Amino acid sequence: MTAAVIVALRVAVPPARAFEVFTREIGLWWQSHPLFELSRGGDGVPSFDPEGPDGRLVTRFADGKEWEIGRVRCWLPGERLAFGWRLPSFRADQATEVEVRFEAVGAETRVTVEHRGWDTIPQQHVARHGFALMLFQRRLGEHWRGLLGAMAARV
Repeated sequence: MTAAVIVALRVAVPPARAFEVFTREIGLWWQSHPLFELSRGGDGVPSFDPEGPDGRLVTRFADGKEWEIGRVRCWLPGERLAFGWRLPSFRADQATEVEVRFEAVGAETRVTVEHRGWDTIPQQHVARHGFALMLFQRRLGEHWRGLLGAMAARV
């Protein structure tokens, strides 16, 4: 996986607290976006279940259904988080990955999200809406920027 969307934002809390808000409170700050919905029914409520290195990111819908977005690949509280990212419309061999880094910068924490692997998803795939890779990644970057802004409002 080579192509990546990279977005960073500083928050006025230590890395451990930023990690906690990102992981434990994801269901409170996550916002659906019409171009990047996890399913046709919206995004549901995402959570890490269970929390920790053996966990997975799932989303639960109002009708009780659950979708596993991806397995946790790295869980280093206050430092780094990585997990797989698959949409229900992906084939078994299609996946992307999200890595989140939490770096102390003075009294703040720089939270960096890197979402990579979209170059492995064909342009004609419904998840890419027919967008060329550069345009798709630009729009996805805008979405992640908004998500990080919503997360920052919780700290």
